[in-house]
Amino acid sequence: MADDLFKALADPTRRIILDELTQRSGQTLFEICSRLSMKHGLGISRQGVSQHLAVLEAAGLVETRREGRYKFHDLNTAPLRQITERWLTPDKPGPEESTP
Repeated sequence: MADDLFKALADPTRRIILDELTQRSGQTLFEICSRLSMKHGLGISRQGVSQHLAVLEAAGLVETRREGRYKFHDLNTAPLRQITERWLTPDKPGPEESTP
């Protein structure tokens, strides 16, 4: 899972999509495409955005839900917390805190 997560975060367009979902979760593909075009000047096709969303969904960073004929994309930060908790050791002093 960590490989998928790092792959998803490696692409700048996917990071922008995550930024947009951070500002307003629950957007449709149309809304995301509009924001990428208008706010960030990205000339990316709907299919391209859809492919980026599929990578983010495979990494667990985006969850989709259907309501009628609309598909909404929501941000899921749980995988990021798992990664940060993986290497943090709150009980042990860090290198700057330890004394020889």
